[in-house]
Amino acid sequence: MNTRKPAARVLGATALAAATLIVSACAPQTTGDSSSDKDEKTGTLRVWLFQEVGNKPKEKVVDAVVADFEKQHEGTKVDVEYIPVETRAQRVKAAFNDPKSAPDLMEYGNTDTAGYVKDGGLLDVTEDFAAWDEAKDTDPTARQSVTVDGKVYGAPFYVGVRALYYRTDVFEELGLEVPKTMDELATTARKIRAEKPELYGLVVGGAYTYGAMPFVWANGGELAEGKGGSYASAIDSAAAQKGVKAYTSLFSDDNCPAAKCAGMGGNDTVTAFAAGKAGMAIGGDFSHAAVEAGKVKGKYAVVPLPGVKSGSVAPAFAGGNNIGVLKSTSHRTLAVQLMERLAAKDTQESMFEAMGFLPTFADVRREAAAKKPYVKPFVETLAAGTKFVPASPAWAQIDASLVLPTMFQEVISGKKDVAGASRDAAKKMDAAFGSAG
Repeated sequence: MNTRKPAARVLGATALAAATLIVSACAPQTTGDSSSDKDEKTGTLRVWLFQEVGNKPKEKVVDAVVADFEKQHEGTKVDVEYIPVETRAQRVKAAFNDPKSAPDLMEYGNTDTAGYVKDGGLLDVTEDFAAWDEAKDTDPTARQSVTVDGKVYGAPFYVGVRALYYRTDVFEELGLEVPKTMDELATTARKIRAEKPELYGLVVGGAYTYGAMPFVWANGGELAEGKGGSYASAIDSAAAQKGVKAYTSLFSDDNCPAAKCAGMGGNDTVTAFAAGKAGMAIGGDFSHAAVEAGKVKGKYAVVPLPGVKSGSVAPAFAGGNNIGVLKSTSHRTLAVQLMERLAAKDTQESMFEAMGFLPTFADVRREAAAKKPYVKPFVETLAAGTKFVPASPAWAQIDASLVLPTMFQEVISGKKDVAGASRDAAKKMDAAFGSAG
């Protein structure tokens, strides 16, 4: 689950915060008593959506959808509650355990999908999704984020990815070219630091999992591999180790000193860039507002993060949120219809205008990029191919116990070499996968 403070939250890894798009580690476990056999065609629909930083524009879009929905469904009322992201786990758990207090549908972080399915809380909407005309234009990674064991448990609401922010004034002053490969990225970062020691070259964070993962993926590594109900960690593979080494080598006095950068998360790196303390940073489309509000306004540009080969794009983590119907709803048909309205193309377009959330539909995203040029490098990154976390309920445990940040920090501190740290991380991941089955 990915949380962050600037402008909007991408939830799908903590906006931060990914492996191959494969199936869940465990078959969905349901608690028969949470299912409802009712399908009332009138009454009150309860909806939980996330409270964003600067939530009013989001509320305005949702209010318009709700008013239209209520007008088209006589006798139906929609009650929307905005809940804090930070306390969502407790609220959702309570809702799953007590269907009477549960909403009919809710917004959730896309890395939460598999865990919520295992807990038996989300309704299988596979047939509804297939029959929904707009679903065919959903991008593959967004579709994967609502899929567990081949079944669909919601509709994608928005996506978020990261790209390379860089200081145009610094590049011009030093006569630097925009890096086209990861090796050039590292070289360019060190040139900036050498010429301007008051700046980080490329600001990086030892706790910035989703800034680090593109280095692993670009080198051919994965977080985990598997299908058919089981996963095994792949973070200690030769390819993954190469990526871990490429990332951790950037924590050095000639780029981003370990003493200052080892503990940084994604928010910290974006804040440093926005404050004019770095030549480059890996930030999200959702970081745009924070950077615009900083000292570097008018003095930066964004390009896709380069991959290993010249001209390639490093795979980015596809963060984002989904909207799903709870299994306990007594208004199944109405709840699914409202889910589709909240996740519809016109709503996503309005939400992009209001909040900057990137649409999950490829055609709507292209239109958004044409309207607002700053979106273009993020759209290009999505088009180049993105990655997602293992669709396993174990991911929440792996993420919360900081397995990957610990691995990075052990290497950065010199406590362990890449092989040893990645091997230990793989053991922790495998233990989590094993216990989640």
